[in-house]
Amino acid sequence: MSEQARKTAEALEYLTGFGNEHSSEAVPGALPIGRNSPQRAPLGLYAEQLSGSAFTEPRTHNRRSWLYRIRPSAAHPPFTRIDNGALRSAPFTESVADPNRLRWNPLPEPAPGTDFLSGLWTLGGNGDAAQRAGMAIHLYAANADMTDRVFSDSDGELLIVPERGGLLLRTELGLLAARPGDMALIPRGVRFRVELLDADARGYICENYGQPFELPNLGPIGANGLAAARDFQAPVAAYEDSECPTEVINKFCGNLWSATYDHSPLDVVAWHGSHVPYVYDMRRFNVLGSISYDHPDPSIFTVLTSPSDTPGLAGVDFVVFAPRWLVGEDTFRPPYFHRNVMSEYMGLIEGAYDAKAEGFVPGGGSLHNMMSAHGPDHETFERASAAELKPQKIDDGLAFMFETRWPITATAQAAGADHLQRAYDDVWQGLQRHFRA
Repeated sequence: MSEQARKTAEALEYLTGFGNEHSSEAVPGALPIGRNSPQRAPLGLYAEQLSGSAFTEPRTHNRRSWLYRIRPSAAHPPFTRIDNGALRSAPFTESVADPNRLRWNPLPEPAPGTDFLSGLWTLGGNGDAAQRAGMAIHLYAANADMTDRVFSDSDGELLIVPERGGLLLRTELGLLAARPGDMALIPRGVRFRVELLDADARGYICENYGQPFELPNLGPIGANGLAAARDFQAPVAAYEDSECPTEVINKFCGNLWSATYDHSPLDVVAWHGSHVPYVYDMRRFNVLGSISYDHPDPSIFTVLTSPSDTPGLAGVDFVVFAPRWLVGEDTFRPPYFHRNVMSEYMGLIEGAYDAKAEGFVPGGGSLHNMMSAHGPDHETFERASAAELKPQKIDDGLAFMFETRWPITATAQAAGADHLQRAYDDVWQGLQRHFRA
């Protein structure tokens, strides 16, 4: 942690809006006017396009940004394979998909000197990174800044959910600060470095191999509600003009590759486009729910969705259970008992979750694969069944869910982890027969 990182984070300014055609320049005159790639780019910069989608995808789905940088990305030495550490990628073949309900305590504390990249630990996932289909769930635990190295992911975009400690994300397009309660997204291929805003940091990551995340359609909800586009914050241009050696680590088809540049690749002086990182405060989510009866389906809490080739079926959804009022009449108010064709990984950022009385703690997570029965534990069921149904404010916790169309296969390290709760099934013991004919 550096005090300078804290001061930098506190002074950050942002551009606002999701999916916008943003533009920003750190030096006046760095952006060309009226064209993307003039014969000579302003200020002696190099023009370079970063494409997060195929050129020919529909305009509404096309993601690309033009970068105006001190040196072109093409000027680098060969990459060589390095050890993947605890990072894994799809296809996940070292174990089999498990129909049992699984839950983990938080990651153990990392060894001193562990930065964000070396602190990545893969829980599981599905699909195939090389086919750009599916997703992976990672956790991170760090107590040191990334120094003299940057990271990029060619396999997918990274949705980062801090649970403990803030992060300063120095990206090619500028700086973002992400603290517990925020989520940050780094698009596919964008290089970045992570500095800590506190003594240590811990959190969750969804690596999305498929279509980029977008805001869900609102349908009958209308024009407003859920996550507002204007609450997403993109960085303003900021660059490093450094000739110090920098290690650039790239995740490509599931493996890590490294090359040492003779300069910092975070040297973009100006940019414009839609393939940009951003940060979002999940407490701004506009929760919609029932004002008559019944608990709504959890899809009503979707912040972002990665669409698939089947309308309405997401490759992965990011869902947040933000503070809200419960007012349903003659209604069992916690989440109902459920079996689902989708697979659900849930994490907790702070406080408690209203369907689990104990054992589900911040930094931990649960996995309920497709058609595995789940729902409130015994204590929660008994309490909610007898509760006085007056208006109730749920504001003592912040939980989220990565929901995906395919089963999630846990990695061998997750299936055999010491912090796996091997008695998780016990939370449903005591649910007794109440039937009377």
